[in-house]
Amino acid sequence: MNKKNQLINIGLSGIIYLGFFFISTALFADHSSIHDSLAKASNTKSSNAYAFEKCRELQAKPFNNNLKKKKVIIVGDSQGCDFLNSAIESGHLKNYQIQFRFIPYPCQTVPGEYISKYIKPKHRSFCTQKGRTDNLESAKDQVQQADILIFASLWKPEVAQKLPKIINFLKSKKQQKLIVVGNKFFGKLAINDYYHMTNKELRLIRAEVGTKSMEINSILEEKTHGKIAFIDPHKLVCGNSTSCPIFTKNLQLISYDGRHLTKAGARYMGRIIFQNSVLERI
Repeated sequence: MNKKNQLINIGLSGIIYLGFFFISTALFADHSSIHDSLAKASNTKSSNAYAFEKCRELQAKPFNNNLKKKKVIIVGDSQGCDFLNSAIESGHLKNYQIQFRFIPYPCQTVPGEYISKYIKPKHRSFCTQKGRTDNLESAKDQVQQADILIFASLWKPEVAQKLPKIINFLKSKKQQKLIVVGNKFFGKLAINDYYHMTNKELRLIRAEVGTKSMEINSILEEKTHGKIAFIDPHKLVCGNSTSCPIFTKNLQLISYDGRHLTKAGARYMGRIIFQNSVLERI
């Protein structure tokens, strides 16, 4: 082999080596950034602060009647906070005045019925102490001021069964749009395992979530009878499966604890539910 050919071969080898170097460096950097994102999202303290910040700011605040914007009120628990974050992160409901009434999951009741049917003894002191928690009776007047009422909760099955009674209790005399958002659950997470998976594995991995959300959403769908807008977040994100994705398409964690959404998860959910439901038209 002459000197000229040797130099060509050396040059080609160098180009190939540099190519592999830059590709492997890019892949490593990409995976490293995914790990950093995963570590940040799975930090329960900071993620909890994000999940509840906006709904706490709006909790039981009055509408500003001097504003010309239409009024939306969200009634719910931490799932309602997720819904609010999903709307904000995906850029929806910007033209509405939004307020929030937070009723913790343990405190869900049906108006006009004994609380002992719905609230466990260990929660009764907390749920009935004036000023500590909200309830539908206290929220009724403000609910009736809204142009749109959105229920977004982790529904108890026994409360879901009484949805028509709840709606009748809150019924506004004026024309009001009502939207009911069902349950969602992303299963038990194994954060430490995800650090050792490839990007392809992370995109494909799903968590078993059981049938509880599907069963309760089935009750809610039946109780709305097609007359009230119902949104099934489980079906929209997970399909008819008992497993749900753990990561978005760009490999960001959807939920940090299996129940509540990360910031990326809120953006992901918002795009899906607002583009594939009655929410698209508001």
